[in-house]
Amino acid sequence: MTPALQLYSMRDCADQIALLAQLPAMGITRVEGYGGVYSDPAAYRSAMDANGISMPSGHMGLDDIEADFDTTMGIIETLGITHVFAPYLEEKDRPDTVSGWAALGQRLNAVGQKYTACGITFGWHNHDFEFVTLACGSTPMDILLDAAPDIAWEADLAWIVRGGRDPSDYVQRYADRLSAIHVKDIAMAGTNLDEDGWSDLGAGTMDWTALLQACRSASGDLIYALEHDKPGDPVGYASRSAAAFKNLWRSTND
Repeated sequence: MTPALQLYSMRDCADQIALLAQLPAMGITRVEGYGGVYSDPAAYRSAMDANGISMPSGHMGLDDIEADFDTTMGIIETLGITHVFAPYLEEKDRPDTVSGWAALGQRLNAVGQKYTACGITFGWHNHDFEFVTLACGSTPMDILLDAAPDIAWEADLAWIVRGGRDPSDYVQRYADRLSAIHVKDIAMAGTNLDEDGWSDLGAGTMDWTALLQACRSASGDLIYALEHDKPGDPVGYASRSAAAFKNLWRSTND
């Protein structure tokens, strides 16, 4: 299993094209795209091809998709993306009622049907706010997935932990909706504050051996994308985490 690297983790690298040449030596030959690398998709695809790198998945903002679906499809086709995930909601745009989250789910489902018609898998990528209980006691993530039965899910397990929930429970509960997993780690409390409390994979507090076993039991067809939201040393992070993932994958291979 070769993990992908979410390129948002590498956004502070000065030359995003030159970065691609460094990845194969780390054992990284797949990447996950985000808005920062979509400005010239043809040039980026050329650089990927030159370095033997593919982009099976990418993040696309929901507003951007709804505003100009055809443009997103042009980017997707040029880069060879097969899985698209809407990744985030600004705080001001987050619903605080069951009906609001259901309406968001319906929007996502409508978008997902358009992508499906084009042969593209579409889903949602979570953060922590989807797991904060509403005043009525409901959980936004459950409402969203129930209201969007046709979409997939890219589960960011570390954000689920930060949302106060058990990621293994959600992996099991929505096994049939999983399409990708974000693999990252949470530093020990009070450490790595300059990195927003995240850490290299395997250097933090998450039990990734158990989590990978749960993910592999849920589905044998998942994209695993390494991510760190604020690495102090992006290239070092990617190299160390790719090596850690390789060891974890071996240790969970039955």
